[in-house]
Amino acid sequence: MPHLVDAFRLARWLAGSRADAEDIVQEASMRAFKSFRGFSGGHPRAWVLTIVRNTSYSWLAKNRPAALVLTEDLDSRARERLEQTASSEDPQTPEAALIAKTEAAEVRKAMASLPALFREVLVLREIHELDYRAIAEIAQVPIGTVMSRLARARRLLIAAMQGGAA
Repeated sequence: MPHLVDAFRLARWLAGSRADAEDIVQEASMRAFKSFRGFSGGHPRAWVLTIVRNTSYSWLAKNRPAALVLTEDLDSRARERLEQTASSEDPQTPEAALIAKTEAAEVRKAMASLPALFREVLVLREIHELDYRAIAEIAQVPIGTVMSRLARARRLLIAAMQGGAA
């Protein structure tokens, strides 16, 4: 299935664990296969991620308690990006590596504390690097809602990183 890596990353962020994400992606793959005739030929990545998103929420509603605790590490691309931006010093020094790891762990913890609606748009924008239109299509909301959720998610993330409330 095309976009399988993106599907798994989104499911992992929404579900919080690798095992749950694997179950979700398997279910989403089956749903995508069954509904392929309904694909209008627009944006295949957005179509697949929409199915993964919807499958994630329905799977989580059936199989998980309301509280979500992320147990997985950031995907490698996101982790590298965080570590690069976290350290403006020489990335080869042990001190810089420790700072980058510490900051990445703080970001993971802060993102895990965000409500699902805000975490979702933040992951789609910052990790998957989707534009607002694609996020709106996946989340099935207007672009203005994506923009406001993203702004709120960023404020909440900053507040969580600072230990306060937004």
